[in-house]
Amino acid sequence: MKNLSLILNAVLIVAVGVLFYLHFSAGKTPATGRVSAQGVNIVGPDMPIVYINNDSLLSNYTYFKDMQDEFADKQSELEAELNLRSRQYEASALDYQNKVQKGLVTRREAAELEQQLLQEQQNLLQFRDNLSMQLSEEEQVSNRRLVNNIMEYLVEYNKNYNYQFIFSNSFGDNMLFANEQLDITKSVLEGINEKYEKEKEKK
Repeated sequence: MKNLSLILNAVLIVAVGVLFYLHFSAGKTPATGRVSAQGVNIVGPDMPIVYINNDSLLSNYTYFKDMQDEFADKQSELEAELNLRSRQYEASALDYQNKVQKGLVTRREAAELEQQLLQEQQNLLQFRDNLSMQLSEEEQVSNRRLVNNIMEYLVEYNKNYNYQFIFSNSFGDNMLFANEQLDITKSVLEGINEKYEKEKEKK
């Protein structure tokens, strides 16, 4: 029931947006005209509602590709460290078993070695958990930076167009249909990549 309610709400939001667009574009109001709806004055172009194909934007956004490559390198580096520590622990465990089986250590020495192994195991598990938390946090921060970059650019981009709404559309998303003429993905992508390349050159 909760999912059904969310879906219905999403469809209603889209429907209201479409009605809003049809209402204000029906009168062929000039781009600089002022239209009043329930006491709210809105200034906008002939097409105040546009959308961006999120999948296409991300797959072609250079910053997103660089971010993925950087995260993959970081993940590989930390996983290599984890694998190294795991192999060291396994070697210590095999050495312990070999010494005990051959009777090369006293019971007291065996107990000490076993205690050391338990401590190594705990350290390894703690390192693995810390590694997982670190990667998760870095991924979340990277995703927030990505979204922030896009949103900041859209504010700058929209100064030239004065759109009232810029929707995000992905496959299987809440937007069930959109006129392709309202798709501004290509225009946004060109501008946001150009801005990113200039920022990279400054570093």
